[in-house]
Amino acid sequence: MSHYLLAIDQGTTSSRAIIFNDQGLPVARAQQEFRQYFPQDGWVEHDGREIWLSSLAVCKEAISVSGLDPSAISAIGITNQRETTLVWDARSGEPIHPAIVWQDRRTAEYCAALKEQGHEAMVTERTGLLIDPYFSATKLRWILHNVPGARERAQRGELRFGTVDSFLLWHLTGGKVHRTDASNASRTLMFNIHTQQWDAELLQLFDIPTSLLPEVLDCAAEFGQTEAGLLGASIPVLGMAGDQQAALIGQACFEPGMVKSTYGTGCFMVQNTGEHPVSSRNRLLTTVGYRLNGKVTYAVEGSIFVAGAAVQWLRDGIKLISHARDSEALAEATGEASGVYLVPAFTGLGAPYWDPKARGAIFGLTRDTGIKEIVTAGLQSVCYQTRDLLEAMRQDGAAAPSALRVDGGMVENNWVMQFLADILGVSVERPEVTETTALGVAYLAGLQLGLYPNLAAIASHWHRQQRFEPRMQADQRERLYAGWLDAVKRVRSEG
Repeated sequence: MSHYLLAIDQGTTSSRAIIFNDQGLPVARAQQEFRQYFPQDGWVEHDGREIWLSSLAVCKEAISVSGLDPSAISAIGITNQRETTLVWDARSGEPIHPAIVWQDRRTAEYCAALKEQGHEAMVTERTGLLIDPYFSATKLRWILHNVPGARERAQRGELRFGTVDSFLLWHLTGGKVHRTDASNASRTLMFNIHTQQWDAELLQLFDIPTSLLPEVLDCAAEFGQTEAGLLGASIPVLGMAGDQQAALIGQACFEPGMVKSTYGTGCFMVQNTGEHPVSSRNRLLTTVGYRLNGKVTYAVEGSIFVAGAAVQWLRDGIKLISHARDSEALAEATGEASGVYLVPAFTGLGAPYWDPKARGAIFGLTRDTGIKEIVTAGLQSVCYQTRDLLEAMRQDGAAAPSALRVDGGMVENNWVMQFLADILGVSVERPEVTETTALGVAYLAGLQLGLYPNLAAIASHWHRQQRFEPRMQADQRERLYAGWLDAVKRVRSEG
């Protein structure tokens, strides 16, 4: 009997649903973009109702496209844009404020004040994270402080907080279940990654009532059953993980030292560090990679806020291209050394800089600079930022990976993958299935269902589609990267 697994991949710019067979191969998919809202400089919001309705719509469409009866779907896995913060009415499920997206920087001043008061060492020791607007706790506090009556309602137990996974689960189960998984909880700034519990002292620091918080389960667990009327059958939700942890699983990075890098809206490099958390000296994040059967596998992560979003900006913001795929031909016509650098610090800089006040800029413009040079610089910025992360990992003592496993929408661009291998000086491996975020939670659901006996069985399904070897001369590589570092220095708020 064939088993089918439905993965809900709720991302920053679109909601997707992919149905996989038990061999880990996609059999149907659907995708729907939704609006981005920018009410003020540095603010980024989503409409929570759009998130839910688009997620439901793509699930229905994927089932329809597959030709399967809904009852043939054995289980659901949910993966999601992490840190994005929602607060909703515990009865109706209606959000009390737009979702505050992970890219949002409105709490930068509050975060700076906490650091000045000397709280960061304690917060980092317990959570593995830095005090930064990126994470959920300060966003949640902002909603409680700024939505009239929200704090009082929270204290009366009338509201629920969640990252997108919890919000979707609440709606899928008809409001019966308020849960999250350890990987998503570890990104909130309120979860102790050592005790695997919500931390009372952190909740007190951020002034967060415990009644808001979801129950935290393993990444493969019995999360709940969907309402039968939503998808045509009641289907168990058995897997859940934040998008980057899900990609780590989808890329079968189960051994300590293995590294994957995902190129979606942002770019996220994650290295498996095994059963012990590793503290970074270079402002990388220590996080829960995954938790299975109560056992935690930790990871170190570097987060870049803008990767695919730079191409989206080139397309939609300044309209230099009509389609993202047009960028590859332009880059091939330009070459690698035009002298133009685009630093896409649209909402500040992530790792290893953590500078919320930095803003984007283009350097090296000359009279003959045109569209193709600027588009190429946008693509190169993603590769340069990846090198920033790899350098930070090296400085933390990590050995250079034998290969970097890559996934996400941008990795279909062969020019970008070759330039990435060149600027890193490391082989880059693209898998046959590049939808590894969705695949990862499908695997988690299958693991809980018993389709896969262990992680080794999952790893056996990983296959390489193409390997890109470095071919750039070392002096050229270092010269180009030095130009990038100079450009970044110019946009830094203290630069």
